[in-house]
Amino acid sequence: MRHETRGPQIFLSRTAPEFLAELFKMEVPEIYDGVIEIKAVARDPGSRAKMGVISYDSSIDPVGACVGMRGSRVQAVVAELQGEKIDIIPWTEDVGGLVVSALQPADVAKVVLDEQAERIEVVVPDEQLSLAIGRRGQNVRLASQLIGWDIDILTEQEESERRQKEFTERSALFMAALDVDEMVAQLLASEGFSSVEELAYIDAAEIASIQGFDEETAGEIQQRASDYLAAIEKANDDERITLGVEDELYEIAGLNAAMLVALGKDGIKNVEDFAGNAADDLIGWTERKDGETKRFDGTFKDFPVSREEAEEMILQARLKAGWITEADLAAEEQPFEEEGAPA
Repeated sequence: MRHETRGPQIFLSRTAPEFLAELFKMEVPEIYDGVIEIKAVARDPGSRAKMGVISYDSSIDPVGACVGMRGSRVQAVVAELQGEKIDIIPWTEDVGGLVVSALQPADVAKVVLDEQAERIEVVVPDEQLSLAIGRRGQNVRLASQLIGWDIDILTEQEESERRQKEFTERSALFMAALDVDEMVAQLLASEGFSSVEELAYIDAAEIASIQGFDEETAGEIQQRASDYLAAIEKANDDERITLGVEDELYEIAGLNAAMLVALGKDGIKNVEDFAGNAADDLIGWTERKDGETKRFDGTFKDFPVSREEAEEMILQARLKAGWITEADLAAEEQPFEEEGAPA
């Protein structure tokens, strides 16, 4: 709405997602009555749209209700939009299941979610790649807009090649870190071990259970893994000291030398500096604009730190810095009591 000399003027856009939603509200009584809800709409105006719907009555199929008898309801909307194709998708809180539906008509072989980055990796059969992406990327772009997550699409061949590359890289890592031959390194990689840390801290019995290994071999591998990690920790601690990061940060549970190096490179050198951070500063954040999601990295971009863990670390720092007290935290946790209510 815009105020002009003639009075308030209302401007409507036929290209807005809300316009499509309102058209369906007019055509589908169940939407008007609130039995069916339109959860999200993504549009390439004049060409194609995707709409996610959910029913709050188990006896009503939300997709069928929106399509109507012989497609009468959806066709009425399509006609109003001058032929814009509309994909109606059953909405679910299961993001993996939702992306499978959103990428139709392409078949999906595998879905991997990165919840922290809000990114989805989808694997499709080689012959389905162009269908999943769509003309000029339209299908995957609309699916991404609908769900609100970034979507990366790989063919089964590409995923196989990537797995082989990762296997080769893990084998090389184990050869260098543990000083073992290629056969031993490949055995460890093929058993699913992905890092030296995993080998160092896992129950030795799991390593000993590998065919051809025994308890003595497992113990030797774990000792070498521990020695390798200790050497890396010392090198990181030396760099941390060079950067001027104070020892007191070690008192915050969850931080290690490598993380302190990352903090030092970002100018965070003591507990007070750390306490001034927000979780986003540490783990990064995403911003969505014009249907595109942009990822901004945080200080701990190379570390598997969740938002909850980051918030807990910051809380510890603020307690140590004296910004808050345990009494403050206890007061926040107290349930609100209305005036005059019994204690």
